[in-house]
Amino acid sequence: MPLTDTAIKAFKPKEQPYRKFDGGGLYLEITPQGGKLWRLKYRFAGKEKRLAFGVYPTVGLKEARERREQAKKLLSQDIDPGVVRRESKAAAIAEQREQEHTFAAVATDWFKTYAPDLDEKHVRKLRSYLENVLFPAIGSRSVASLLPVDILDAVRDTQDRGRIHTTHRQVQLAGQVLQHAFIKGLVSVNVARGITGALQPVRVTSFAAVTEPKEIGRLLRAIDSYAGYPSIRYFLKILPYVFTRPGELRIAEWNEVNFDEAMLTIPWQRMKTRKLSKKDHRVPLARQVVALLREVHEFSGSGRFIFPSIRAKTDTISDAGPLNALRDMGYDQNTMTLHGFRSMASTRLNEMGMRPDLVEAQLAHKDPDAVRMVYNRAEYLHERREMMQTYADYLDGLRNVEPEAKQ
Repeated sequence: MPLTDTAIKAFKPKEQPYRKFDGGGLYLEITPQGGKLWRLKYRFAGKEKRLAFGVYPTVGLKEARERREQAKKLLSQDIDPGVVRRESKAAAIAEQREQEHTFAAVATDWFKTYAPDLDEKHVRKLRSYLENVLFPAIGSRSVASLLPVDILDAVRDTQDRGRIHTTHRQVQLAGQVLQHAFIKGLVSVNVARGITGALQPVRVTSFAAVTEPKEIGRLLRAIDSYAGYPSIRYFLKILPYVFTRPGELRIAEWNEVNFDEAMLTIPWQRMKTRKLSKKDHRVPLARQVVALLREVHEFSGSGRFIFPSIRAKTDTISDAGPLNALRDMGYDQNTMTLHGFRSMASTRLNEMGMRPDLVEAQLAHKDPDAVRMVYNRAEYLHERREMMQTYADYLDGLRNVEPEAKQ
């Protein structure tokens, strides 16, 4: 006799499970705990099987019968409804996983691991690339569904605006996220790998730099005559002697200076090329630099930063301050840049016959062959210290040459 809702509601639990049939193999199983479970008994390939349809009243009588008819239709086509159910469930799980593993979700997970070692400026730039470029285009897409063309389409607007270097950086960022997905087993291949070849090539240009001895002397005298804000003045006085990357010196802190050892230690987290090795960059300080630092210590030694901002001593000067000072001295962007002090040092030191591996090590370039993997040897540091003092004396010699004299 077919079931009714009234009858179903009246079924009470017993000590043992029992069944109430509706017909066509559909029945309701009442458990000792009071549960009412829909089941379908059917035969396929000579074997008796069961198929669960859910729990009453979540699945009502009408819906249970509809599911029975759907199963019968599959059986009439010689299809096992249990197999279809399992495949459908697997597909649903796979779809759910894909939704959980979107590019945005994977990027967020990757960023939690990658970002702690980055400086704040770099973090802001990466967030901007993700949130303003990559997420709007592919953020909601499953990482497993992405193709190389999707990455290229995401950065096309950046390239069309002529920002070629930024375009390459954005593609590289997408590649880092997808490499994270690969490591996690979410994709079988990193589809962003190698596609920078489809972008416009980056034009490699050198930073403008003064490298002729006579002009170097003139520049150093101009810096000595600069009467601007002390942080900027001392930053420009010290930078030629240490030839670090400008940003590495600009945000240096007093606790990174060891006056007794005449050493500035730049933490690896702030270094452009030391993220993998996690080795701090040690900069031997010539006597001239130590003297300058003692002078600036009178100005900013009570604070955290060596070169505090004019607005607040809890922040540092910006890139623009020293750069504008150079412009005020008459050095335009085609003549001298802040990075140009590195080119200046490299050019002059090589002209002076210094060993190239010493120069490259002091510049903290990333080629391990160039420094022969001996960066931390004590005698190597001693050689670099001697080189830095020789170069400082050389700069002083250029500064002290009378303007009208010939070099």
